[in-house]
Amino acid sequence: MKASRIAAAGLLAAGAIVVLSSPALAHVSVQPDGTAAKGGYAVVDFKVPNERDDASTTKLEINFPAEHPLSSVLPQPVPGWKAEVTKAELDKPIDAHGRQITEAVSKVTWTAEGKGIEPGYFQKFPVSVGALPDTTDELVFKALQTYSNKEVVRWIEVPEEGQEEPEYPAPVLALSAATEDHHGSSGAEADEKAAGDDAEAASSSSAAEESSGSTDTVARVLGVVGIAVGAAGVAYGVLAGRRRDSADPTA
Repeated sequence: MKASRIAAAGLLAAGAIVVLSSPALAHVSVQPDGTAAKGGYAVVDFKVPNERDDASTTKLEINFPAEHPLSSVLPQPVPGWKAEVTKAELDKPIDAHGRQITEAVSKVTWTAEGKGIEPGYFQKFPVSVGALPDTTDELVFKALQTYSNKEVVRWIEVPEEGQEEPEYPAPVLALSAATEDHHGSSGAEADEKAAGDDAEAASSSSAAEESSGSTDTVARVLGVVGIAVGAAGVAYGVLAGRRRDSADPTA
């Protein structure tokens, strides 16, 4: 009996070690490509690992937070996947660049057109989003992951600060402090600004060249005038000398 109890205790201890040493399961997550500043725009990547050995991930649904609607949501094309954007009417319109927005994206769905995410692989789904809210430190996106065997994993549990991570946590995007211009700038705005700077620099350079050319012209004119004045002085000196020689009777 004593030996049996010792053996049972040993098995329990070994099982506990295996559980504690097992790595946490990967889950659907979201990370910004660079920074995601409050009030600005950002590109975020939804990272989806395949956790099954006998099935592929064939569908991903990302639900956008209704309490913080985003006026712009643009998925980047992903080879082998079809993206569908779903919009919904807002309870309260939001202002975006001086115009009222009455609807916002509520969900983006990606459906595999081929094999999907096979066992042992992961896939990133990039999305351009904005303007990000400035009244919260994070955005929670609830996700549904569908496998080829029809299994659906619901990553919808909201992590609570100070508590252990739930079994199926929802992707959470942390927002950084607002940038100096607060609203950020799009690539087109940045290109336009750069073009304006280049034009201004070219104008300054052209003005400097014109100024330099004008200075050179003035210098040349003054040089010619100086030469003419010098030549006149020499001629006057020669003539004056001849007059003195002709006027001197002793010459």
